[in-house]
Amino acid sequence: MRFAMRVEETGGGMTGYIKHHLTHLTVNIGHDKLLAVHLDSVIFKAVIALLFVVSFFFIARRATSGVPSKTQAAVELLVGFVDGMVKDTFHGKSDFIAPLALTTFCLVFLENFMDMLPVDFLPESAKIFGVEHLRVVATADINTTVGMALGVFLLLWYVGIKHKGVVSFFKEWFTAPFHAHGLWLILLAPINLLLRLIEELVRPLSLSLRLFGNMYAGELIFLLIACFTLDAALNHVSTYVMGGAQFIAGFIWTAFHILIITLQAFIFMTLTIVYASMAAERH
Repeated sequence: MRFAMRVEETGGGMTGYIKHHLTHLTVNIGHDKLLAVHLDSVIFKAVIALLFVVSFFFIARRATSGVPSKTQAAVELLVGFVDGMVKDTFHGKSDFIAPLALTTFCLVFLENFMDMLPVDFLPESAKIFGVEHLRVVATADINTTVGMALGVFLLLWYVGIKHKGVVSFFKEWFTAPFHAHGLWLILLAPINLLLRLIEELVRPLSLSLRLFGNMYAGELIFLLIACFTLDAALNHVSTYVMGGAQFIAGFIWTAFHILIITLQAFIFMTLTIVYASMAAERH
């Protein structure tokens, strides 16, 4: 459960506490703010990706055709579920889509699941090593979600070009959705191109902003719940009253948030499959 009992003094009150927890561990690689890197997001993404790869590697190595272990059975159910979704949604021929969908679901879910940790556990632990700011939920960082969405769409362009060829893939940018011939084809080409550019822009935005918005809001609500006992003192009755309210609110929100983090991972995976199917279809 993700709630915290803060009994020490925190400068800046509730506003300062929330701002502190919403500040990234940032490294500037230039004089421009656009060149700032959120090091905490990068580290946690890398650790989670490594954990995912290593875990599935050892599960695959220990897989047996006999009676499976509980872990193997759970992974087989997940793989079968994702593979079934791909077969029902993606009508092209590709052995690339199912692994992509499975990877996106697992990575997004694991990154979201970091929101289940107590709000002060890792940030306070990092202070021992001199790290003042630390955010552990990579998907609550817009840079992470936009990067993931752009990465997915570059892969989907690869799928589209592989199924249609370079010429046919980019020809559709000028000939769909309004199909025509002769002079009308030339007249409608700029409109088709404009609509296609908007479509290509909206897709990654829909993936990234939806995930970012939900995870950022969830993280903020956990921080607000933690503020119930901010600067509390053990000799005050109100501390125990607010502590009880904090426990109940934290328990309810944690249970609900588990559904949210799973649903967001599922939506990200589903839209990836749908967009891959759209990229492979001929117009």
